[in-house]
Amino acid sequence: MSEGDRNGLLVALCTIPTDRARAFAASLVEERLAACVNVLPPMRSIYRWQGAVVDEEESQLVIKTTEAQWDALARFVQDRHGYEVPELIALDVSRALPGYAGWLREQTR
Repeated sequence: MSEGDRNGLLVALCTIPTDRARAFAASLVEERLAACVNVLPPMRSIYRWQGAVVDEEESQLVIKTTEAQWDALARFVQDRHGYEVPELIALDVSRALPGYAGWLREQTR
């Protein structure tokens, strides 16, 4: 996809301890960094950290946002998440219903 083809919408993924997920998601929406955040049920995350394999419960946040909010969203996560290296990755949205895309942009202004 070329730069000119991008519509500016992102779906960002962020894992977070389950006990903090709802409040963190609400803050993202309240700050207009996201139009909507889905908090998925608790899951097991297994990963290597500082030489050890870690197995812990986390929730996945599915964050609907825009390119225009990416830098502010990244700063918010870095400052308030709590992990030394929080997960925050974004996927470009190549297609969306026009009404939903407009709503998403309006909610993140």
